[in-house]
Amino acid sequence: MPVILTEKAEFRLRAFLQGNVDPSAEKGIRVGVKDGGCNGYEYILDIVNAPRPDDLIDQQGKVRIYIDPQSAPLLEGVVIDFLEGLMESGFKFTNPNATDTCGCGKSFQAGDCTPAGVPCG
Repeated sequence: MPVILTEKAEFRLRAFLQGNVDPSAEKGIRVGVKDGGCNGYEYILDIVNAPRPDDLIDQQGKVRIYIDPQSAPLLEGVVIDFLEGLMESGFKFTNPNATDTCGCGKSFQAGDCTPAGVPCG
């Protein structure tokens, strides 16, 4: 699966989801790419009660991960970490596969850098 949770992120997300005592419940996180282009991507992480019908499904530790299928190629290798003190959610996304060569300005690349792979803005 493309997304990797650090131990701190997995612990923090597990704490958010712990209210789920029903073992058959499908509560988890949904990850996707909200927006992006050659300057980088804006990722999204939501707590959800169930996956969408076409989501890719993974699990790390006790955290179910649902991945937006259209975002999956852009999430390959992305590491989600949790940092105390960040003003928003505290979760930081790092894409180790991103490079500084891209067909739309040579500033950012993830995946295969085709127009479909990198939506140039």
